[in-house]
Amino acid sequence: MSNDLVSIAERLDQAILTATATPQLPKGSEIDAPTGYAVQAHGIELRKARGERVIGVKMGLTSRAKMEQVGVDEVTWGRLTDAMRREEGGTLARTDFIHPRAEPEVAFILGRRLTGEVSLAEAALAVEALAPAVEIIDSRYENFRFALGDVVADNSSSAAFFLGPRAKPDTDIANLGIVLSIDGAPREIGSSAAILGHPLRALVAAARMTARAGHVLEPGDIVLAGAATAAVPLQVGMQVEARIQHLGRVGFSVV
Repeated sequence: MSNDLVSIAERLDQAILTATATPQLPKGSEIDAPTGYAVQAHGIELRKARGERVIGVKMGLTSRAKMEQVGVDEVTWGRLTDAMRREEGGTLARTDFIHPRAEPEVAFILGRRLTGEVSLAEAALAVEALAPAVEIIDSRYENFRFALGDVVADNSSSAAFFLGPRAKPDTDIANLGIVLSIDGAPREIGSSAAILGHPLRALVAAARMTARAGHVLEPGDIVLAGAATAAVPLQVGMQVEARIQHLGRVGFSVV
């Protein structure tokens, strides 16, 4: 990787460590998605060098609402590490982030390896459990503005996540009601059908897209299917809860 790309990865990593926004890439220096994934991989190596462990992936921009909210039009993916997981029912420290937003998601926990060109049926057979989840996204760029390659380089804006209780893997998730509440009042309402028409399609995409980068989804990995609603900006004092029909709830407070 060129020194320029390494410097981008290091700059984004410092933005994470210091919770300080970094400027967008200047005009004429934008990177495409494949280059963004190379930068993302280097950034994850920096985290691994600090002792973090990759425990899964997140899919991004899997709903029209999300694509419109951030102004891009292609599904993306990023890595999840153990340091990004927060305790369900616990707290999220606002000062650890730049401009965090919460979005409700369907999570898959895998029971077997899944990689490459797989069918919906093969993806379903790899699922050991389902769970409600909330992902915290936090673009490291100023004003939460970026192009596609930029956001990919930034680990697809993934910052943290909360995972709720496990549900049976054969639960029908085709069209589940999803509610994201703030302080007990519904803020965003959606359906799991907004996730590529069916959340399992996000898992199929995860197997295919990660394989291109030489990354294999292993047993025990967590895969976040992507948001079914727009994300909600977080402020200190908020009580956040996501409820997904038939899967349960997951919540936390912002401190």
